Amino acid sequence: MNVESHQVTLVATSPAWEIHQLAWSPDSAWLAFVQPEVRRFPNVYLYHLATRNTVQVTDGWFDVASPEFSTDGKYLFFTSERSFNPTYGATEWNHVYTDMERIYLVTLARDTPSPFAPKSDEVKVATAPAAKPAEEPGDAPRTNSSSAAPDTAANAGDARADAKTPAPAVVKVDPEGLSQRLAVLPVPASQYGDLTSVGDRLYYRRKGKLHYYDLAKQQETEVGDVAGYRVSADRKKMLVKVGTDFALLDLPAGKLDLGDKRLSLAGLKVALDRRAEWNQIYHECWRQMRDFFYDPHLHGVDWPALRERYRPLLEHVQHRADLTYVIGELIGELNAGHAYVGGGDYPKADRIPLGLLGAVVRRDPSGYYRIERILQGQNWDPQYRSPLTEIGVDVREGDFLVSINGASTREMPDLYAALVNTAGQPVTLGVNAEPKAEGARETTVIPTDNETSLYYLNWVLGNVRRVEEATGGRVGYVHIPDMGVPGLNEFAKFYYPQLHKEALIVDCRGNGGGNVSPQIAERLRREPVFWTIRRNGAVDVDPTGQVLGPKVLLLDQHSASDGDIIGYRFRKHGLGPIIGQRSWGGVVGIRGTLPLLDGGYLMRPEHSRFDLEATEWVMEGVGVEPDIEVDNDPAREFAGIDDQLERAITEIRQRLEAQPVRIPAPPPYPDKRR
Repeated sequence: MNVESHQVTLVATSPAWEIHQLAWSPDSAWLAFVQPEVRRFPNVYLYHLATRNTVQVTDGWFDVASPEFSTDGKYLFFTSERSFNPTYGATEWNHVYTDMERIYLVTLARDTPSPFAPKSDEVKVATAPAAKPAEEPGDAPRTNSSSAAPDTAANAGDARADAKTPAPAVVKVDPEGLSQRLAVLPVPASQYGDLTSVGDRLYYRRKGKLHYYDLAKQQETEVGDVAGYRVSADRKKMLVKVGTDFALLDLPAGKLDLGDKRLSLAGLKVALDRRAEWNQIYHECWRQMRDFFYDPHLHGVDWPALRERYRPLLEHVQHRADLTYVIGELIGELNAGHAYVGGGDYPKADRIPLGLLGAVVRRDPSGYYRIERILQGQNWDPQYRSPLTEIGVDVREGDFLVSINGASTREMPDLYAALVNTAGQPVTLGVNAEPKAEGARETTVIPTDNETSLYYLNWVLGNVRRVEEATGGRVGYVHIPDMGVPGLNEFAKFYYPQLHKEALIVDCRGNGGGNVSPQIAERLRREPVFWTIRRNGAVDVDPTGQVLGPKVLLLDQHSASDGDIIGYRFRKHGLGPIIGQRSWGGVVGIRGTLPLLDGGYLMRPEHSRFDLEATEWVMEGVGVEPDIEVDNDPAREFAGIDDQLERAITEIRQRLEAQPVRIPAPPPYPDKRR
């Protein structure tokens, strides 16, 4: 947009995705931008303002990002993923590519040499300066007259100014062969961003550290840990964020030293008009849904009318929680999952950490507390640390807890009152096999601050044992709590150790969603291609990493988002029956929030799914129906009876009988004497 005339010019439109990354040339004549392409890698383009011509810089074979012109206008820098160095998996024979980026440049003009071109090592011979002509007799001394002094001084000043101030860069672009005039900075393959050119230096961040590369000296310098930075328009100052601190300093030429350059924000105050702020946030949320909701028609609702319907409620908002409620009701009119609003500026009560023992403890008629059950842990993992099972802790199920840090538990109305603020701290327990203080032994324990993971682990291990007992050890069991990193970890921990099982129950009940269901489904749907055998080894299957026999999937009403989608994939691939309850039914996806004025958030449902035949939208508002519906009775479940799991065991046993798994012996080895 021309800021004077307000004339708007359309530079480019991408049918694939939004255009975010762009940079102006130093003479403001060119615009470089990264344009997403449909079902292929994006490309860097140049747009000339005067002619409105567009020039393609890259060839679409590699991912690209972060365009930046050099200060002198000779080069265009960008990052690109062109370094291939796979990492092979430890759980199975598979690979992943990481740290593929390096920084590249193209010479914009055909006659611009590469900054890495070979340099001559020949020594140049200095020539002697010409002899100064002698003054002729009668000539006046070579001094400036008083009348000429101002002009001469002015000229000298102009010369000095010309020496210090380079001429403004004029960017010249020769399109022919541009994509081939490519050079790479000799920096390691990694992850790069925030490219900024200042003279011969190119500043950038690599994995949280600020560096710069000096093209003249052809060397890289590490500046330090920086969360973010900006260079001033005159290229003389840099604003950096280190941790939570900001600092304004001269352009660093070496290790970062904030010294006294930190900016104090202690006195930064604002006169806050909460009602004006709440009003702005309300309308901002309405606009974001209008502009980003996956359906341009917003499910057919009259969105402008709905804004006016809920607007009067703003007059009655007295708290950020009230505003959240009003916005929630507004966006709820869209009838879509993943439409979330929350956070913001409101007082939050401090949470007091409570020490927990990882045990079920109940009051005994004697007044003391009895340890009825100690939760099994995996103490090598901090998440699953069970305090009473650690080395050196002398506590057994059935023992009585008679004192905590010397205080009798018999006098405590609530055992946990004595464990406030003890999480992670040593606590002395008095323990006895009988409900009395006499003869008690003391042991030291370090309480945890959360038992949720322990209860989850014990539930999973209990299900594993139940399936093993009911199937004679032939069937495996794995629970996937979500489709993110934690869920992927649980899958890996329980799936690969059970590949020797003949069949598998996959439990996705309560799955909170995420995005790794394609990876899970890919492993579950593998099919044998042939058998393998090695000398001194057993027969195995190829591809590896698969359970050979039948599979069943457990879903319930709390299987959500990607927890819905795994059910859809399971059925689409014909992997087996789905048992349980209809899943949640929310698959219109989100990508995070845009900033709201008070730090709150709004999640906008932006992308959805339809079937391969393009006849209907799938799962949203419906979920995935089970093939065999089983509803767990709460009372029976509380008593430890899992009817859904029991039905899965019944079904998997029937399928094993109908489809037994047989691993053959090798055929006769070839006779090649002929």
